[in-house]
Amino acid sequence: MSKHRVTATVNGDAVEFLCETGETLLEALRDELQLTGTKEGCGTGDCGACSVMLDGRLVCSCLVLGVEAQGKTIETVEGMAKGDELHPLQRKFLEHAALQCGICTPGMLISARALLERNPDPTEEEVRYWLAGNLCRCTGYHKIVEAVLDAAREMRGA
Repeated sequence: MSKHRVTATVNGDAVEFLCETGETLLEALRDELQLTGTKEGCGTGDCGACSVMLDGRLVCSCLVLGVEAQGKTIETVEGMAKGDELHPLQRKFLEHAALQCGICTPGMLISARALLERNPDPTEEEVRYWLAGNLCRCTGYHKIVEAVLDAAREMRGA
């Protein structure tokens, strides 16, 4: 199989990588770019662990081909912190113990950030709806929802 050269912007940086025709964006991020924060949970788009932003749209990177990233902007969990300063969502996940095994955490964080960028003052129901595509087998979701609501309050300055 021939490899395709893909140029994109990942977490604000111009990148170039090679990928096979059938290689997923998830595989390219993890294997070619060594961005291993994005996790593979199911490989079928059902769990949300591999969620990333692709040109401002929340997607499961296991369902997107790497070649489809050509010329696009991709945001992963690695791009949330600014140096050593964690994003408010990351801090609140830690403060609320909203993680256990960590497989779902990157997808939850990316999904929650996408929500808060669109709606800085969501209700609990809206948070639960927005995170519905992310499966967690450990926490029971309550702490995750509380962390997102707390981060929203902080980000609004409330």
